[in-house]
Amino acid sequence: MPAKSKAQQKAAGAALAAKRGEVKKSALQGASKSMEKSMSEKELHDMASTSRKGKPEHVAKS
Repeated sequence: MPAKSKAQQKAAGAALAAKRGEVKKSALQGASKSMEKSMSEKELHDMASTSRKGKPEHVAKS
């Protein structure tokens, strides 16, 4: 699933780095913390690799 905003893409990248052991899990906060726990490495990779071009900074909750 592609990221819907730049913020979501950045959070997925941080969660992916923690899942791979490149960053300590204790350094995560907010959405990236829950993403790391609930998503697989492949799902995080797919979301983090989404192009940021044309994406809004944030998407309002519906």
